[in-house]
Order: sequence, then structure tokens, then C-alpha cells
Amino acid sequence: MKQNLVCAVAFLYCFLMMGCRKAPTMAPEMEYAVMDISTTDRTLLSNYSATIRGRQDIDIYPQVSGTISKVCIKEGEKVRQGQILFVIDQVPYKAALQAAEADVKMAKAGVATAQLVYDSKKELFSQNVVSQFDLSTAENDLLTAKAQLAQAQAQEVNARNNLSYTEVKSPSSGVAGTLPYRVGALVSASIPQPLTTISDNSNMYVYFSMTENQLLSLIRQYGSKDKALEEMPEIDLLLNDKSTYPEKGKIETISGVIDRSTGSVSLRAVFPNQEGLLHSGGAGNVIIPVQKTNAVVIPQAATYEIQDKRFVYKVVDGKAQSAPVEVTRVNGGKEYIVDEGLTPGDVIVVEGVGLLREGTPIHPKSASAPTAASQNQTKEG
Repeated sequence: MKQNLVCAVAFLYCFLMMGCRKAPTMAPEMEYAVMDISTTDRTLLSNYSATIRGRQDIDIYPQVSGTISKVCIKEGEKVRQGQILFVIDQVPYKAALQAAEADVKMAKAGVATAQLVYDSKKELFSQNVVSQFDLSTAENDLLTAKAQLAQAQAQEVNARNNLSYTEVKSPSSGVAGTLPYRVGALVSASIPQPLTTISDNSNMYVYFSMTENQLLSLIRQYGSKDKALEEMPEIDLLLNDKSTYPEKGKIETISGVIDRSTGSVSLRAVFPNQEGLLHSGGAGNVIIPVQKTNAVVIPQAATYEIQDKRFVYKVVDGKAQSAPVEVTRVNGGKEYIVDEGLTPGDVIVVEGVGLLREGTPIHPKSASAPTAASQNQTKEG
């Protein structure tokens, strides 16, 4: 009897404890931010690696041989056109010029003498005193003397030019490069290194390349290569320290030949350099704005990647459905330009796509705040 009473009490206690438990609650349904696909305009900033060169990079070589007697500039110094850069030992060239001038004087005297003889022979011939042979001989002697004078004068010009070449002058205004040769160095036109390099840095040429497909797209956008050069907007230059050059540049030329080894074409832009911030031999990146009209723009966060393919989740019949998309890859921005895979009117999930699975029920967030920040410019990789 006592045992039955204990069992009844235990049963009653268990019943009461089960009755005190709360009924299980349903987990709240997840809400996801979604986006209605529509078209808009965007300006893409295409980024291309570039090298910087002076408008003119002129290697300076001597035109005569000799030892350097004077260096008239310093490395990095601004020089003007016609300024003397180096002086080569002038002593032997001055002596050569003096000898040439003396030869000219002797030749002139020879011409004068031959002229007197010829005139005399001519007069005597008219009086039948000398023969035709004597007259012709005198005439030939005069012609020979005149030829010798011309030769002496040419040698004088050559000697004078050689003397002038001992003063090595700058062919253009610019900035002097390194100076590998100093006073006393023996130099000639065949030296392995130039005396220096003069870079015309008033305007700088910036060279870069784009692929054949990019060039074709550019030409289709403007209609022709000439129109592209005429109508393309000004471009920016990102320097090697990641700062943006304050002056705008303009694309001047597009090569007509595609490099077979790289499949790319070379372009040249010009940038003003009044402050001298750009240096020949430097590197950077040109940034070209490309206008996209009626483009489908989505946040990068709305996509995920599997095996180098990009996907989004469309909302179809209230459920998540994965869809592949082709996008214009961008760096430094928060958006993608969708080339294929989405059309206006589609609805996609823009947040939390990494946690979604195929067929997940989608309940759009009711908040009125925008789900994706709009950004006017992105940078193309």
C-alpha cells in the first residue's frame, strides 16, 4: 500500500511539471534586403599601367674626339636650347683652323698669280706672240688654282665646324640627366654612354597599352579612332605613390599596329609638367573615364563566386534562385556593372547571400532605407 502511494505521488509530480512547461515557439522568419533591377548611367574609371617619358629625351654625344676640359652643368639642372654643356680641349682644333686659314690664303695667292699669267698669255696670243698651247696651259693652271682654293676653303669650313663642336651645346631646352664623364675624360662619337641626356620635361608623354578588345570597344563607342582621339574626355594620372597628379592629360595617339606577342596596342597621352613633378623614366597609372548608359548596376555584396563564376540570388515565386551573371570587374568600388544575366524587372537579394541556399524562402525587408549605396564612379581592374 505504501509503495502504491509513492508511485502515485511521483506520477502526479511529473504530470504537474509537464503542465508547467511552455509550449515551443516558432522561429521568426528571416527577412532579406532585396533590390529591383533597373538601368542607370555610370562612369567607369578604367585603370592602365603607364610609363612616363619626356617629350624629348635626347642623348648627347660629342661630334669630335678629345679630352673634356670643362663641364658646364650639374646633374638635374635645367638647361636652355643652345646652352654650352661641355667643352672639349680646343687647342688642336684651333691649330687645325689656323692651318686651314693659311692654306686658304696660299690658295688665293695661287689663283691671283694664275689669273695674271692667263691674262698675259691671252694678250700675247691676240698679238700672235704665243701659241694656242701656251694660252690653254695658262687657262688650265688658273682652273687648277681655283680648285685648290675651293678645297682649302672647304677644309677651313670643316676645321671651323670641328672647333665649334668642341663646345657641346644643348639642342633643346630641358633637364640634364646623369654626367658619367668628368673633366679629363677622353671622349669621342663612339663612346658607350652619352655625355648626358637632355629631357624636355615641359610636357610629358605617358605611354600605356590596352587589349585589342578594349580598343575595339573604344572605337565602337565613338565610331572611329580619329573621333575617339577628338572626343575622348581628359584623363587622370595616378602617380607611383598612389597620389593623383593635379593636371589633366589628353590622349594624342593610338598605334595602328597590334603587338602580336602581347595582343595589345600602344597609346600615348600628354600631360603638362610646369611644376616639374613628373620625371622621365617614371611609372604610374592612367585613369580613363568610360561612360556606361542604360547599365544594370548592382552592389558587389549581392554576388558570390564559385569556381571563378559570379552568381546572384534572384527572388522567384518568393524563393531564392541562383543565377549566373557576367559582370565588369571593378576595384576600389562597391558596385558591379552587369553585362549579362539580369534584366530590368528582376529582383535580387543584396544582403546575406553567403548564408542563402537554393530555394530559401525570401521575405523582403519592409524598411524604406536603401539597401545598396549608390556610387557614381568605380574603377575597372
